[in-house]
Order: sequence, then structure tokens, then C-alpha cells
Amino acid sequence: MKKSLILLAAAALLSGCVYNSKVFTGGDQLQHHRFVLESVNGQPVKGNGTPLELSFGEKQLLNKIYLSGNMCNGFSGTASISNGELTAPDLAMTRKLCSDDKLNELDRTLASMLRKGAQVDLTESQLTLATADQTLSYKLADLVN
Repeated sequence: MKKSLILLAAAALLSGCVYNSKVFTGGDQLQHHRFVLESVNGQPVKGNGTPLELSFGEKQLLNKIYLSGNMCNGFSGTASISNGELTAPDLAMTRKLCSDDKLNELDRTLASMLRKGAQVDLTESQLTLATADQTLSYKLADLVN
């Protein structure tokens, strides 16, 4: 009886230790992938015929990765990933005004998220960028070279 109790206590103690480490999404998991925006804050999103996408290119030194994509405007540049947070403070972005107010707002939302930093989470074919105020959910579209 005592052996069973000790064995059960040891198993419970060890199982509690397994889940204490946090695994962050990094550049290695994102590079060469293209994602298409599916929803913003849980609401489905539709573009004007062009997919609203986010692509990750070659991972570089110091956890930098090439990032490009489009909402209403196109953007590109390098991003940093640290402790599961994606930041791209120096993205180059076109500055056209779109006829769709929702796409204009998405441009501002994504630019702000990337400038200030957003938690990035990749689960199978789902990419999520999140801040305290916004959540963008993307679906894996394909690999890019």
C-alpha cells in the first residue's frame, strides 16, 4: 500500500513538471511559409479578390526573418522574433487609400501590431498574431521559396 502511494505521488509530481516549460514559435517554424488572413477578432474577413496574406522568407542572423504581405497596401521588411513575440518596427508599406474602409483599418491594425509587437502562435496550419486588443488568424496557404 505504501509503495503504491509513493509511486502515485512520484507520478503526479513528475507529470506536473512536464507542462511548466513554454515553447515559443520562432523563425525556423515560419520561414518559407505563406498565410492567408481568415478572421480578425473572430469575425471572418474577405478581401477584394486578392488574398490578404503574410509571407515569411529566409531566416537571418539574430532571429531576424524577412516578412512581406498585403492588406490594402503591400508591405515588406525584416522582423524579429523573441520569446514568441513578432516585431517589425521598420516595415516599408505602400500608402494608397483603398475604397474599402475595412481594408484601410486592417492596414493600420496590422502595421500597429507589428510595430509594437504581437504574440505569434503557429499550430499546425493556423497562425495567430495577437495583442491585448486584436487577434488576427491566418491559414497556411503554401510554402514560398
